[in-house]
Amino acid sequence: MRIALLSDIHANLQALNACMAHARAQGVDRWALLGDLVGYGGNPQEVVDMAMQLADEGAWVLQGNHDAMAVKPPVGDDSLGSSSAQWTFEQLGASQRGFLKALPLTVLSGPLLLVHASAHAPERWHYVDSERAADLCADHALQHFDARHVVVGHVHHQTVYYRGTGHNMMKFEPTAGVQVPMPSHRRWVATVGSVGQPRDHKPQAMYALYDESAGRMTFHRVSYDHQAAAKAIREAGLPEFFAERLALGR
Repeated sequence: MRIALLSDIHANLQALNACMAHARAQGVDRWALLGDLVGYGGNPQEVVDMAMQLADEGAWVLQGNHDAMAVKPPVGDDSLGSSSAQWTFEQLGASQRGFLKALPLTVLSGPLLLVHASAHAPERWHYVDSERAADLCADHALQHFDARHVVVGHVHHQTVYYRGTGHNMMKFEPTAGVQVPMPSHRRWVATVGSVGQPRDHKPQAMYALYDESAGRMTFHRVSYDHQAAAKAIREAGLPEFFAERLALGR
């Protein structure tokens, strides 16, 4: 089974459409949306509607921290992420907010665990951004979920951490479009990057395709109309930085 792994869409409809079209061309069998459907971007309604439709068709959809904030906007928080939460809340209908609120934090399928942030206290939104964080994530996944393989989002970068003959996780940075062996006997944690807001100074959207039966994962970069996505942000009256960062990849 080929699983398309898309995370951190951030209400970027143009990037989502481009990644889904690319994944369909690769022969995707199942969709997995790893959270942060909304936040920052100008099309939260359309993105949530697409997620709801995919969920009805059998997709795995998880809750991210921005989804939680859109359901219950934080009070007295001036951070960039929180600045669009109230606006997003007002754009969404009751059924859309109910959908986001009911989303699970984790999905387990055999030895594979999907989670927005770390498997170590998923509700606290820890970043898997180092070997140490990957160790904690992998150990918690094995101890509490009996999962040897973990796929996460949240960090907006594409990375593989794997445990070889030693006890600690080792870091590997994949090349876009090149298959990475993900053998079933080895413990690993993969971060699939961000569909709607890459932060590696490149504007191309990110997602990954996991061929479960073959034990391979391919990390993809997809060009999309980021100018149209920026226009939607400006028309929504959201901070200009949200629009500018799309072209800069940060």
